[in-house]
Amino acid sequence: MILIGQIITLFGSSILRFALSLFILDLTGSAEIFALLLAISTLPTILLSPIGGVIADRMNRRNLMVLFDLISSMVTGGLLVFLYLSQDMVPLIGIVMTILALVSTFYQPTVQASIPVLVEEKDLIKANGAVSGINAITNFAGPVLGGLLYGFTGIKMIVGITFICFLIAAIIECFIRMPFTPKVRQHGTFKTIVMDLSAGFNYIRKDNPFLLKIILIAASINLFITPLFLVGIPYIVKVLMNMDDQYFGYTQGGISLSMIMAAAAIGWIAGKLKVSNLYMCFLGCGIIFIPMAGAIYPTFLSAGDVPFLEYIVFSLCAMLIMFVLTLVNIFFTTLLQQQTPNALLGKVMAILLTISTCAVPIGQIVMGTLMDQFTDRLYILVLAIGFITIMISIIMKKLLVFRAKREEPLTSNA
Repeated sequence: MILIGQIITLFGSSILRFALSLFILDLTGSAEIFALLLAISTLPTILLSPIGGVIADRMNRRNLMVLFDLISSMVTGGLLVFLYLSQDMVPLIGIVMTILALVSTFYQPTVQASIPVLVEEKDLIKANGAVSGINAITNFAGPVLGGLLYGFTGIKMIVGITFICFLIAAIIECFIRMPFTPKVRQHGTFKTIVMDLSAGFNYIRKDNPFLLKIILIAASINLFITPLFLVGIPYIVKVLMNMDDQYFGYTQGGISLSMIMAAAAIGWIAGKLKVSNLYMCFLGCGIIFIPMAGAIYPTFLSAGDVPFLEYIVFSLCAMLIMFVLTLVNIFFTTLLQQQTPNALLGKVMAILLTISTCAVPIGQIVMGTLMDQFTDRLYILVLAIGFITIMISIIMKKLLVFRAKREEPLTSNA
């Protein structure tokens, strides 16, 4: 029942997020406004992700899942009413995206925390794999379906469909039977969060500062590279290349597919990835940005009516970059798990998520502003990101190779 609820909820969320991004671009035509709304909707993840884990541990998780899907259903239902009644939709869509991001921040930890309660230990890996597979599939298929539905039916039909999806998921989750034992509260929720995060920060700062290097590298990715995928690609494909909505869906679907392929290939590639050579992944990404920038060079875009070749080159480069970054992300996550005691793992992962996510809205706002300034010269912006990526690889080589040579016993013990 959890898996069915996940399929319905995640497909609905993925399609809705994608369609709303297209709708905002159609309403405003501004990358800056688009980026600002994305940045605002990211704030709940930054501020409240640690609280999500605390809530999932202290309350009935079945009831939480039902509540979160009901809230999502009510929000999308309210949006549907306003779509028929109002013309000024941009502020309202920003509010809706923020609320849905907040619900998602709490929803996913609740689902992950529920799995060990419902399955035998020997089946835990399979259960986690099923949940991860659903996430990957929805990230792949959601944008494609969102682009097709938006092109054929418009935003109102999509909002109506997602309203029904969230409602059905909530009804299904009502029938989940999940063991729950209320915990005695020794401290208030706020004090508990502060104490846990303080312990995690002390471990990173004093006991294992190498983890801080990893967290800062992850933050640099979200500051410089991630905004291109969240803000730049939608604007470039839809506005600069003037491609139809479904082609934007194909690009987003292809990027999600590359993430699935990276997750499937990590077992084979993991033996080749080491701390000392990880910088080469970023060096390769920096080089791939060069043909990506060439695909949007004004001379090439103006050579024909529909830049199919340029679109294919641009999309393939984006897929390759995301493939490599997904490998790096999985490697970093594994490294954090190996280097962190189990009692501190949740706290350290929450700190990683919070710090790295803090960079996302900053990068989105800067990216949106720069794209509006460099509308006819976006290739320069892409080249600049490639140069920054190469600089990150050089910094990584010095930081992480030093760690690998001087602090190898810690990794071995972990």
